[in-house]
Amino acid sequence: MSTKSICRFLTILLCLLLLTACMTVGREFPVAGVARIEIGKTTRGQIVDLFGTPWRTGIEDGKKVWTYAHYRYGITGQHEARDLVVRFDDQGLVTSYSFSSSVPGEGELR
Repeated sequence: MSTKSICRFLTILLCLLLLTACMTVGREFPVAGVARIEIGKTTRGQIVDLFGTPWRTGIEDGKKVWTYAHYRYGITGQHEARDLVVRFDDQGLVTSYSFSSSVPGEGELR
């Protein structure tokens, strides 16, 4: 194979890789577990059992907040996004949560 043929092959291969490339941010989590969260009953330990360790943790209004998120973007513009934000009281019980998804039907789990 000539150098010119190798360069042409590598260029085509690189273009194909770029067309199928995607970027992922966060971590996947089991969406089905969202329906099992009960405000005032579900504990931090149970949330870990359902979803694993959170992707991000923080404080909102002085209370602990855990975020589970998974975003997948493709170079062709296709994407999937899922967010679960869980808020806890001082005893470690869920006080509220929000779940959103760009996947059709996933936003209405209950």
